[in-house]
Amino acid sequence: MIAPQDIETWIRQGLPCDLLQVAGDGQHFEALVVSAEFRGKSRVQQHQLVYKALGDRMRAEIHALSMRTYSPEEWQAAQGQG
Repeated sequence: MIAPQDIETWIRQGLPCDLLQVAGDGQHFEALVVSAEFRGKSRVQQHQLVYKALGDRMRAEIHALSMRTYSPEEWQAAQGQG
């Protein structure tokens, strides 16, 4: 069974992250990803970068992953609103 820590490791190996949190029950996962790589990219492009970091695991091992992705500036602004 896949643990949230496994997904964190795989994302970090393929994408530099300022903040990364993954939670889940072994089948369904939620990720919060803050990366400078997301600057100037649409939400879809940001998610594509995470999928690229996970590679084939997204099809074979991870059945459901919901994501919240932010550039550092977007994250800072989101925190200011909360």
